[in-house]
This record gives sequence, structure tokens and C-alpha cells, in this order.
Amino acid sequence: MAANNKLILVLLSLLPLIIYSTAATSSKDYDTKAYVDSWCRTTLYPNLCVRSMSRYVRSRAMQNPRDLARFALKASLFRAKYTKTFLLKEVKNLETLKPHSYALIHDCLTQIRDSVNQLSLAIAELDRVNRIGRKSQEDLDWHINNLQTWTSTALTDAETCVSQFPGRRMSKLKATIKGKVKNVEETTSNALAFIEHYAAARYRARRP
Repeated sequence: MAANNKLILVLLSLLPLIIYSTAATSSKDYDTKAYVDSWCRTTLYPNLCVRSMSRYVRSRAMQNPRDLARFALKASLFRAKYTKTFLLKEVKNLETLKPHSYALIHDCLTQIRDSVNQLSLAIAELDRVNRIGRKSQEDLDWHINNLQTWTSTALTDAETCVSQFPGRRMSKLKATIKGKVKNVEETTSNALAFIEHYAAARYRARRP
């Protein structure tokens, strides 16, 4: 009985710490969400931005432009990889059944494969930019230009694929593909907006 009472007292003594820790975490999550939401409103696709970034809000605090750019790129890469996997499956199904559709979707797959590569390069480049510290302006310009170029190329790849499915009247499969690739296009557009914001912040930080 005495042991049980002692255990209860210990648990009661820890309760304020548990409540404080939970409240602090909730406050941190709220602040991060508010920060992300505010910047998402500056993009072309704010609702998609909030949805695609929500999975990363709890992974760490996003309180600076680099975090926003990196997680936006990761969100875009995630959608591009998912779409590539879907297209690979459909291309295999169509190769012998519908040659015309096969050629169209295979071209789209080529574009999305390139998007995946470009976005992967962009994420790696962003990490390198963060490591260069106070190197010369020329070095910073070169890395930022690479980051912008690779992300812009990924966006162009997705836009090219979407343009192959004009209008609204199309098969269910083509409509599904168009929707998935459009999602890649829009998340990449949002990522590019955050990269421009990050680049501006880096340049401001280097001013004397």
C-alpha cells in the first residue's frame, strides 16, 4: 500500500512537467504551422502549398527561408517520384495494347524522370549552399543559379507533360495522369517561389 502511494506521489510530481512539455510542443507546432501558412499565401497555389508542407511541420521547426525551400523541394520530389512510379506501371500496361497512348505517356514519363533528377540535384545544391558559409559573392551566385536552374527545369518538364493533355475531354487514364502531373507542376512552382525567397534572404545577409 505504501509503495502504491509512493508511486502515485511520484507520478503527481511529474504531471506539471508532462503538461508543460505537451503545451510547449503544441505551441511550437502552432508557431511553425502559422509560419508556413503565412508564406504559402505568397505562392501561386497556397492551398496545395499548405497541404503538401503539412507532413513536414512536425518533423522540425521551420523558422527560416532555407527550411521552407528544402521542405518544399522535398514535397515536390515526393509527388514527382510517386507520379513516375504510376507512369512506369501504366507504360508497361499500354506497350502492347495501345501504341499511340503508349508513346504519349512514355514521353510524359521521360519528362517526369527528368523532374525527379532535377529536384534531387536541387536539394543537394541547397545543402551545399548552406555549407559554403561566408565564401565569395561569385561562389554564392553560382550555387544559387544552379538551385534556381534545376528547379525551373523540373517545372518546365512537368508543364511540358501537362501540355500534352489539352482540353477536358479525354480518357479516364489520361485525366488521371494529367491530374497527377499537374500536382507535380504546382508543387514545383511553389518550391521555386520559396527558393527565390531563400535566395533573396541569402543576398540580404551578405550586405555590409
